[in-house]
Amino acid sequence: MATLYVVATPIGNLEDITFRAIKILKSVNYIACEDTRQTKKLLNHYGIEGKKLISYFEHNEEKSAERILKILEKEDVALVSDAGTPTLSDPGYKLVKLAYEKGFKVSPIPGAFAGATALSASGLPTDKFLFVGFLPNKDTKRKQQLEWLKECGITFILYESPKRVLKTLQAIQDILPSSEVVVAKELTKIHEEFIRGKASEIIKYLEENPDKLKGEFVIICYPEEEKESSKEDMIKEIKTLKEKGIKTKEIAKKVAEKYNISKKEAYNLAIEEENEKSDI
Repeated sequence: MATLYVVATPIGNLEDITFRAIKILKSVNYIACEDTRQTKKLLNHYGIEGKKLISYFEHNEEKSAERILKILEKEDVALVSDAGTPTLSDPGYKLVKLAYEKGFKVSPIPGAFAGATALSASGLPTDKFLFVGFLPNKDTKRKQQLEWLKECGITFILYESPKRVLKTLQAIQDILPSSEVVVAKELTKIHEEFIRGKASEIIKYLEENPDKLKGEFVIICYPEEEKESSKEDMIKEIKTLKEKGIKTKEIAKKVAEKYNISKKEAYNLAIEEENEKSDI
């Protein structure tokens, strides 16, 4: 009986591949892959030649699956994605399901997974976690999913593109302003970076460093219970900032970000504190 091998490939650094994965890729004649160009780079790096590559991605899954299943009637096939583990936020699960239904053996060849890689070095709780992948495009559905994740109360992992990362972080800021967030980018590559802090702090960092908005992002968040900040806490913060010589407008901005209130509310509190001081 032929086998469909689900082979994990590197997520950045081409050296992050197992001996077994290379052995399987060398042994099969057919490799199903997302982008044949990406897979050719990997094969060339390891001197693997003479393989027949079958394009298998989201928009041709049904047609390609038929071809792959016919090949499996005669010989083994390896399934890979552009980076990481196939079927995990990547095409493949439909093919795996069909392979089982047709009676073929399916064997995973484990390796890199961007979500777990980022989580392992995040410093956030790992005893329980939820891999979400990409959030919905529509604002309403994105908000609903984040509200649900907040209620789950466990670390969750998201994937995001450079074009949407700020929008997603803003949505996290709106719903989980006090929660710790870690953004990982360029994993396993030369410019690998982990950015830690509240969502508002990371947004500010990325806006001030637009050159960082490149590549794929992994966002990890632990939904800490949001605590209601008292007016006294905010007034105390305002006084501390004023003692440092910071201007009222800048104080309002800092307090608004820290306590998740509008700049207008923060500004009014700062003015109120000034008036109380002048009345003494």
